Amino acid sequence: MKRHPQTDEAQPSDDRDTAEAEPGQIRMALAVEPSTEGLHHCGVDEVGIGSAIGEVYAAACILDPAHRINGLRDSKQLSPERRKELSDRIKERALDFCIATASLEEIDQLNVFGATMLAMQRAVAGLKLTPGMVLIDGNRMPKLPFPSRTIVKGDAKVRAISAASILAKVARDEAMLIYHEQFPQYGFAEHKGYLTEFHMAKLKEFGPCPVHRKSYEPIRALLSPVSQEVQLDLTVPGSLLP
Repeated sequence: MKRHPQTDEAQPSDDRDTAEAEPGQIRMALAVEPSTEGLHHCGVDEVGIGSAIGEVYAAACILDPAHRINGLRDSKQLSPERRKELSDRIKERALDFCIATASLEEIDQLNVFGATMLAMQRAVAGLKLTPGMVLIDGNRMPKLPFPSRTIVKGDAKVRAISAASILAKVARDEAMLIYHEQFPQYGFAEHKGYLTEFHMAKLKEFGPCPVHRKSYEPIRALLSPVSQEVQLDLTVPGSLLP
């Protein structure tokens, strides 16, 4: 993935130089650099905490007040088609944005909340502009070198957080489609890794796959020796019958 280096002159969004991204940062763009920095509000949001598969995603976004984007709201209130349309528009019109991840290994090592804080830190660190204030959805704040505050339900209240919510959601949904192609038996394209009744049934049928979060209790229970012994007994006709 590529990042766009900071320049002394403003560039149009379709004519950007690129350089390598930092680990965990998967997409970043800088469309216009203002003459003064430090005056911009940056919205931050995450997606995927409650899922049982894949990376956790976070996005940071600084909107351009001169190029308003209509229709921004909590990504969960939008159809997939509308989210994708708005995500593309945000990337074209935002002053700056970055989408970052924390890996499966980091989730299992740090727990999902620690990994989410790490993904948020990476998203903010990936910005080329210096935010004057970082506005974070929810009530958990990562350690950042900028003035910051949390806003409960901020993705429905603050446009920059709504934009970050949309960017993160679309990026993660696209990754879930790739996982669905690799492991179609679990139905990731439909439930995005959340533990629906269908997903749990497939987990019991096939067991966890390499992209399942092994530290999650339902997954850990299926991997435990006791669970494996019960599954083995269930394959023997009448073994658990009175």
